Amino acid sequence: MKLKFKHQKFQEDAAMAVCDVFAGQPFTSPTYIVDSGLTADMQRAMFAEQDYTGYNNGKIIISNEVILRNLREVQKRNQIRPSEELEGRYNLTIEMETGVGKTYTYIKTIYELNKRYGWCKFIVVVPSVAIREGVNHSFKNTEPHFVEDYNKKIRYFIYNSSDLTRIEHFASDSAINVM
Repeated sequence: MKLKFKHQKFQEDAAMAVCDVFAGQPFTSPTYIVDSGLTADMQRAMFAEQDYTGYNNGKIIISNEVILRNLREVQKRNQIRPSEELEGRYNLTIEMETGVGKTYTYIKTIYELNKRYGWCKFIVVVPSVAIREGVNHSFKNTEPHFVEDYNKKIRYFIYNSSDLTRIEHFASDSAINVM
């Protein structure tokens, strides 16, 4: 049985609200050199021919003042009392009722942040094993739907400290990656 997902306006609006907070941020695809963790001599000798390019999200270059102004605009548009200041670095919260598609919404948000700003690295933190498994299942079930919408797949995995090669793949892959 194949699940069929509908586009819901409130989910679209929530995803766009997060993206709009960063309006003015340019699209970037930054890279960096991955440290193999070996001493310099061993690294040069053993891995001289291997590519250790990594990918990260571009640095946010718009000011906190611009982000706060954007946030206030989004809040006004959604009839929410505007924030007086930013909480933490960028602590954005989207609140939705149970069962309305929060996971779907943040997966859509990931795609939209990638589309607008080139961001490709995301970490989802959940409070329990049961929720983690549900989120993993949602990524799997929504994959065909989002591939149809965005023509690309998210590479997702569950962090496991005994399989650190997944972290290396996460860092060295330019596609959308979610841990």
